Formats: sequence, C-alpha cells, structure tokens
Amino acid sequence: MDGIVEKPDGRATHDVERRTLPVLDVGPALTGDKAAIAALAIEWREVWQTIGFMCIVNHGVPAETIRNLGAEAKRFHDLPLDVKMSVAVTRDQKGYTPSRSAITTHSQFHDSRKLDTVECLVVATDYDDDNPYVRAGEPFYGKMPWLPEDVVPGLRAAAEAYMDTIGALGKKLLPVWALSLDLPEDYFAPMFEDHYTYFRMAKYPPAAGDDGEEMGVNAHADTGFMTFLPPANEPGLQVLDTDGTWFWPEIPEGALIVNAGQFLGRWSNDRFRATPHRVVPPLNNDRYSLACFINPNFEAVGECLPTCTGPDNPPKYPTQTYREFFNWYMTNTFTHYGKLKEVDGQAVEA
Repeated sequence: MDGIVEKPDGRATHDVERRTLPVLDVGPALTGDKAAIAALAIEWREVWQTIGFMCIVNHGVPAETIRNLGAEAKRFHDLPLDVKMSVAVTRDQKGYTPSRSAITTHSQFHDSRKLDTVECLVVATDYDDDNPYVRAGEPFYGKMPWLPEDVVPGLRAAAEAYMDTIGALGKKLLPVWALSLDLPEDYFAPMFEDHYTYFRMAKYPPAAGDDGEEMGVNAHADTGFMTFLPPANEPGLQVLDTDGTWFWPEIPEGALIVNAGQFLGRWSNDRFRATPHRVVPPLNNDRYSLACFINPNFEAVGECLPTCTGPDNPPKYPTQTYREFFNWYMTNTFTHYGKLKEVDGQAVEA
C-alpha cells in the first residue's frame, strides 16, 4: 500500500464503490468500566492494525453541539472574504485559511501540485498566559484570532463547546488506546495533560471542472494522535483501503468517524495505521465539515513504544516531540509558512 500514487480521472473519482467501516459501541467503556474498556480494546486493536478507520456510536457528543457549530460555520463562511481575512491564519496555525492555501506536498499518495480547494477557520487550544511556552513565544502557543462577537455572535462559544466536548471524549478513550497497544491503561495520561486540540471549520466548494485534478483536500494522513469527524452535509470523504482502493465510507446515523494520525503511527512504529484519505469536491452544493484533532501536549516525546519494537522490528522513526513533528508537517503543507508558494493555483518551492 505504501507509495501508491493516485492520478484522479475526472468525475471517476466520484464513481468509486461504497464500503462499510467497522462500527464500535464505545458507550460502556466511557463509563469507566474496566471490563468494558478491556473488551473494547480488543476490537480497537483490530481496526487500527487493518483498515485504520472506524465509526463509533453511543459516544455521548450531543447532536445539538454539532448542529450549533455547523450553523455558525455556515454563517462564518458566508461573510465577505475581507472580513474573514481579518482573522487570517497565524504562524501558530490558528485562524482563517482561504481556498488554495495548502497541499501535502510530502504525501506519498498523490502527485498533484494543485492546491486544495478547501477554505477553513482553524480553531485551536489557547494556553494560559502563565504557561512558560506562551511566555517564551514558542511556536503554536500564540492566541487564537477571533472576529468581534457582534460580527458572528455565538461563533466562539459554539466552537469552544465543540472543541471541549470532543477533547473530553478523546481523553476518556485513552485507556482503550493504551490497552490496545498492550500498554498500562494510564500510559498516555501524562502526555495529555495540557493536551493540544484543533479543528477545521471547513467549506468545500463544488468542483470547478471535470479534469479530476481539483481536490478539496488531496490524499494525506492526519498529523496527530486521533481525529473525530461527524458526517458532513454532502459526501466528499474517501478512504484508501489496505488493497489500494479508494472507497466511500458508509456512516451510520449519529455516528462519529474516528481515524488515527501520523504521530500515533510513528509512535507505534506503524503497528497502527494512519490511513490515507482525501476529500473529493462536491458536484453541486457547498460541503461543510468539522474535523477535530485530539493530540498530546506539544512537548510530549514520541519515542517508539516499547510494545511496538523488538530485535526484528527496530524503530523506524526518530524520537521527537509532537511540536517538532507538527512544525515539520505544517511548514511543508501551508503556503503561509513561506516554504511553498502559490503560482497559478499550484504549489511550488518558494
């Protein structure tokens, strides 16, 4: 599977088959019941060692929390571009990114240089002013830029409620992740003190043409530990199966999609799969999505887990902090860091 390069072929990107994802009931484990956590960890392990994408049900995230943010997202994206650009994305990776601002040039799974058509507001954790990394002005610790409350009333409250809710869910699932990797159930807890969450309030416009080169987001794997995504209003997400085939995932009503990111994949020495996926532009209507990424704190050290290496399986990746990896990924993906620039809708080296 590694090294597959997809060459899109017009609207054939929409004509891939539909496949079911594993559906796991996380409700009993979220109560803290030890037996339920251990039982879920067995199913959990199987998913990440195979397809690497799942749906979870009985997750406890209120539908109203998702609906509220969805409504605020549309209100934000309906604003004039100059208003949205007043909270333009910062070097701390917070704020608004217009269409054609990013592409994962380091992805193994596409060879396109056309920039992604998605536009989004990136909302991320703000740390306390007395945090030593905030005081030192370290990268990614800067404050989130917000529009004045009277421009989009309720946006900040809805965004922070969503981020807090998904963050709490992710932390409750840490014992499941740990046991699924044959680690003590509290193994990841210290790395998730002052953990880092961000989400993309994304809008995908319909495809401008039929050549298949336009992608909402080109094929990639996420950066961090775990991603949660409620179903969008329009189809778009496609997943790369272990057989090298792209497919539309079928998502049960009320479920959340969950996938693992590259930092966890590297941490686990690729025992757990950070699955490639992409977003195909909708054909007719704007598509809105709310992908939320739950990660360890920036200073957590990703050293190959002891249960994921051995004499015949040495560590594949260098030991590094999450901030170091996040910085590498972002500076090689977004044009506002200066390494890439946009020329006629394509990314080139600056």
